[in-house]
Amino acid sequence: MSKAQDRIRIHTGDITKLDVDAIVNAANTSLLGGGGVDGAIHRAAGRELEFECRMLNGCKVGDAKITSGYKLPARHVIHTVGPVWQGGGKGEAELLASCYRRSLDIAVANDCRSVAFPAISTGVYRYPKDDATEIAVYEVNDFIKHNALPEIVVFCCFDEAMAELYRQHLATLGGD
Repeated sequence: MSKAQDRIRIHTGDITKLDVDAIVNAANTSLLGGGGVDGAIHRAAGRELEFECRMLNGCKVGDAKITSGYKLPARHVIHTVGPVWQGGGKGEAELLASCYRRSLDIAVANDCRSVAFPAISTGVYRYPKDDATEIAVYEVNDFIKHNALPEIVVFCCFDEAMAELYRQHLATLGGD
């Protein structure tokens, strides 16, 4: 089997345009849309997404839930709620790690062979970007080392500076 990190891709661009089995939405606890990537996903998917999200009765921080992708190229949207950065002493790292693990568990349960993640909690939730990308890369790499699915995980970055952080953390993994 190939090294786990061979299954990880870094993409700079719009997550709503990716043709993958599932995209992950950095949602808020209501799951009813908001700013940033959350608002972009809701707009691109159409009103049906909000309707389905209303049936889910929200989501706790660190957890994830799945819906259809509707008008998106992605078949599913996995909604996860990242922590708001409060200085690092309120369990933020474990909650952020849980977002990645729970999203990947749901992806596997729904036979998703390809999944794309945004940089969860790094926007309005102010999680330090370097710390957040380190957690993301570690959790995804650890998960795919032990699981056949997803076959491909994409870190979809809003800009090249964020993509570079992912590349740096991916490079530190070394061999399996």
